[in-house]
Amino acid sequence: MKHLLYTAVLLAAPALAAPADDVSQARLKAKVERLAAFGTRHTLSSQTDPKRGIGAARTWAEGEFRSACGNAVEIVKPETMVSGARIPQPTRLVDVVAIQRGTLRPDEVVIVQGHIDSRRSDGMDATGDSPGANDDGSGVSLVLESARVLCHSHFAGTIVYAVLSGEEQGLYGGKLLADYARAQHWTVKAVLNNDIVGNSMGSDGLVDDSHVRVFSEGPRANADAGLTKSQRLMGGENDSPSRNLSRYMAGLAEPGLAVRQVWRADRMGRGGDHAPFQEAGYPAVRLTVALENYDAQHQDPRVERGKTYGDTIDRMDLAYLTRVTRLNVRAAAALAAAPMPPAADIKGAVSTYTTLGWKPVPGAASYAIWRRRTDAPMWEEKVVTTTATTAVLDGVRADDWFFGVSAIAADGSASPIASALPGGGF
Repeated sequence: MKHLLYTAVLLAAPALAAPADDVSQARLKAKVERLAAFGTRHTLSSQTDPKRGIGAARTWAEGEFRSACGNAVEIVKPETMVSGARIPQPTRLVDVVAIQRGTLRPDEVVIVQGHIDSRRSDGMDATGDSPGANDDGSGVSLVLESARVLCHSHFAGTIVYAVLSGEEQGLYGGKLLADYARAQHWTVKAVLNNDIVGNSMGSDGLVDDSHVRVFSEGPRANADAGLTKSQRLMGGENDSPSRNLSRYMAGLAEPGLAVRQVWRADRMGRGGDHAPFQEAGYPAVRLTVALENYDAQHQDPRVERGKTYGDTIDRMDLAYLTRVTRLNVRAAAALAAAPMPPAADIKGAVSTYTTLGWKPVPGAASYAIWRRRTDAPMWEEKVVTTTATTAVLDGVRADDWFFGVSAIAADGSASPIASALPGGGF
């Protein structure tokens, strides 16, 4: 298929070399076991008990970052006081964030994140056991292992490894970090939110260990009325930066674990910590298992009428979690090495040719122009590679195509494609 050309460009990037091979299944297992051993990590659980509760878990996660990375990362702990429908009393909320500064463009940021809090059947029960092995011990172990594997390498851009709090009570940790990113004036290139990434068997017994789902928004969450009108006229409903980040992730899949793109913001009627980033205008996707086991989510550990409930590590597929972690490592490395995607303008009305133009992107040695039919799901054809910041495509009628542009560094690292459509700029 023509869209495999895009994959070939990405796989040529040196950033995709060996680091992912260093991901350790044994280390992931040990991290999930340790997280479950805190008893509960409910957002409203103890913040001072040294052995049990959310406070002890956060302290442990910070220690894991420091042990694995030392001075290669800067640890910050954004915090705020929150209250709401599922937080009846004002509560201190803290994210644990390790920042691996880029060597050339430190304000360009890729975020790999998961949430550390857990819950029981009663979402307000902050004292009973809630091991949260898969939801979301799997995501936190992935974040910590990704940091261990990558933090001593050097990338042009910054990688942020984030352990978030308060997801189960209302996506508070994601909002806290999105607000922090804005306050730091980060240019957020991508957010990879990993939530429930460690099992391959659904609650109906079906098994799929060869796919990971990547959810992405179509129209931008931060679109105003003007952008919505422009997209109705010109297109762009399927071309948000988050959607193109999803396409990019699909191009990084390895044999044995394909990306199944799901073109909706999240699972039906549900949410995750990527949503606050989308609402802030940042490209963000959610990675999650191909098949969810609902008996092992938000359930008190128990056996009832011969049926086992509870989010425990024995319900997980650690080999699957290892493959999903490797995908995150490859993606974080590729994105941190690559320049920002260009924001392109297009002219082609009542014309037999198409003109594209964009501003120079720091770190870009060249640019690739891509196109696809308006009814095609993936970018089909690389039209041209150029060192210029404008291109005229003779004989190409813009009405029949969508166009996009990616930036390519001197070492071959390629950015995601940004669509030359309303709302397509990263």
